[in-house]
Amino acid sequence: MLLPLVAPLCGHALGMSDTSYGIWAGLGVDNTAEATAAGALFSDAAGKVAVLAKTARNAMIGFVVLGYAIHWARKQRTAEIGNKALFLWQKFPKFVLGFLLISSLATARFFTGPQLGNLANLSRWAFLLTFAGVGLRTNIGEMRKQGLRPFLVDAVGEVVIAALTLGLVLGASRFIH
Repeated sequence: MLLPLVAPLCGHALGMSDTSYGIWAGLGVDNTAEATAAGALFSDAAGKVAVLAKTARNAMIGFVVLGYAIHWARKQRTAEIGNKALFLWQKFPKFVLGFLLISSLATARFFTGPQLGNLANLSRWAFLLTFAGVGLRTNIGEMRKQGLRPFLVDAVGEVVIAALTLGLVLGASRFIH
């Protein structure tokens, strides 16, 4: 989508700070790679904030899924679930635990500078392999069969999310400053 290219222009036109813009890019741009690019195109500092905001948002997804699984287990079909703890464990995205562990160890300065650099490189390679896997499974012929409507729905959704997030970030920045 064009949002990573248009967002920096909007951020500069609105006079956003690196921090405000980075938060907007990290929260308002859906794809991690695009959020990173949108942040970096604004400034190096905004790029770092965008990565932090996107990482925090992605980590929270696990807790949202867990909350929904708990809600679902309480309200529906609870008789079918024998072991609710096992059910929740199976539904919980385990990557969140790894993220929290590595973040905690890094915060506690368990790793040296070079080790943190190696972990960052490992993370980039993992993202690269994930994106390559998505690309390898993409079937352009099937996408054509779906028509233009799904793409339009996605585009409108992306613009609405970006606009709402921009409004929230601009509103919050007025209270913080």
